Amino acid sequence: MSDKELRNKSDKQSIDQFIHQVRNMPKQGGGPGRLIFALDATASRGATWDQACHLQSELFLATRDLGGLVIQLCYYRGFGEFKATEFVGETGQLLNLMNGVSCLGGRTQISRVLAHARKETRAKTVKAVVFIGDCCEEAVDELCHIAGELGMLRTPVFMFQEGADAHARAVFQQVSKLSGGAYAPFDRNSPQMLKDLMAAVAVYASGGAKALQDYSSGSSPEVKRLTQQIR
Repeated sequence: MSDKELRNKSDKQSIDQFIHQVRNMPKQGGGPGRLIFALDATASRGATWDQACHLQSELFLATRDLGGLVIQLCYYRGFGEFKATEFVGETGQLLNLMNGVSCLGGRTQISRVLAHARKETRAKTVKAVVFIGDCCEEAVDELCHIAGELGMLRTPVFMFQEGADAHARAVFQQVSKLSGGAYAPFDRNSPQMLKDLMAAVAVYASGGAKALQDYSSGSSPEVKRLTQQIR
């Protein structure tokens, strides 16, 4: 078996595991789901930021028949810069917000993302947090502590890792587990993989675990194949 085949097999197993985790999470209540979409906007993330801008419409399209979804964009970059937008309910609004951001070099600020999510969900329930990043340069214990608090608040964090940094993988897996969320790696050269992951969490945030299974009936072949794996 070639290296490429091994990587593809590994990616498939990771996606299968992620979808299984999402499927078995507790069903969410009705009404529009509030989702925080958080991204690392440091220098190494430029290419994937552009990709995420292109794919973000999937977050709304996947949930249009499930009672709606409102999304808040969060990002960090540069020297201690952290931003959180208002919650928006249309893909054009989110795209405009994302297009107004450029990536700048700096250290990771994942703890600020998690602390912000904790504050938001204490004010009004946040159904899920999506984080996309490639590394972690922070104290693991602090991240895990806040992730555990989010788990107690029933706000799961879905950690999507670009690349194969072993330390980031270990941290992202712990954060997702403690919060009650899920972890999955992706390859920036496989935009379909990121698209499926984003859509899956959007469906969960809007309609719960059962909605994720029902979602496949009128969706793409890729989504159907993913859903078949959890039946």
